[in-house]
Amino acid sequence: MSDLATILIRLADRLGSPIDSPVPLDGGITNRNYRVRFPGGEYVVRLPGKDTGLLGIDRRAERLAAERAAALGIGPELVYADEDCVVTAYRPGRALSEGELEDPAPVGRALRRFHDSGLQLPTQFWVPALLAEYESLVRRRGAQVPALFTRAQQTVAGIAQVLPLSSPVPCHDDLLPGNLLLTPDGMLLVDWEYAGMGHRFFDLGNLAVNNDLDEAAEERLLEAYWGPPVTPGARASLKLMRIVSDAREAAWGVLQELISELEFDFPDYAERHFERMERAAADPHLEEWLNAAAA
Repeated sequence: MSDLATILIRLADRLGSPIDSPVPLDGGITNRNYRVRFPGGEYVVRLPGKDTGLLGIDRRAERLAAERAAALGIGPELVYADEDCVVTAYRPGRALSEGELEDPAPVGRALRRFHDSGLQLPTQFWVPALLAEYESLVRRRGAQVPALFTRAQQTVAGIAQVLPLSSPVPCHDDLLPGNLLLTPDGMLLVDWEYAGMGHRFFDLGNLAVNNDLDEAAEERLLEAYWGPPVTPGARASLKLMRIVSDAREAAWGVLQELISELEFDFPDYAERHFERMERAAADPHLEEWLNAAAA
């Protein structure tokens, strides 16, 4: 993992020497982020965390996705990217906080544009495969795989039977509130490092569960994405992918506890997502959702 000083020296040939001291940015739970002022303007410089490649991240896919998002007007301009850093144009605004996304329609429309952009990414994002890889890594590190992890795999496998990855599209896959940037010109999607060819409903479910959308907001999201009327199958698919998203977040937390050097309570993060996944998987409507999604 490269240090910031080394990265800034490397970037000097392209952007010049920084004018001020870099300002750390809060919110990242995978990487370290800094706001840096160069002669040509302000930029965000992100340094990947330790062993982030083990989390299913493909840096080439991230670069391609970020470039396409910027071209579509739904992401900031990508200035530079390699294995050691990503530099994007700084856009005035603020990241959303938990529960703040009251109207998800603009994000739904942005996702639809990205999903239908025709972009082909060099990696796949498919949660059943990710969970199997995470489990293998946990075992290789000599740690015990939690029982909830195993249950999550079983639950996800059942959902994947009715929502298979049959027509993958380019996806963001990490729609946490902190990755939704509210700017004077509208909402932007940032941090594309988990981008891959995946299931469009995963992005929708991931957005919904991570931003605590209620059923009315979910309906607005689906209407913005698909257009009215919203079908029972679409509602059910979103509900199921909320469960899949929490399974992945929880498993991610288990693995991050073993590999990350960031000061963050990953065990608590995993526990909270496991608990929410378990509650949703125990919902009496689960069988109804599975049937509607399959139809």
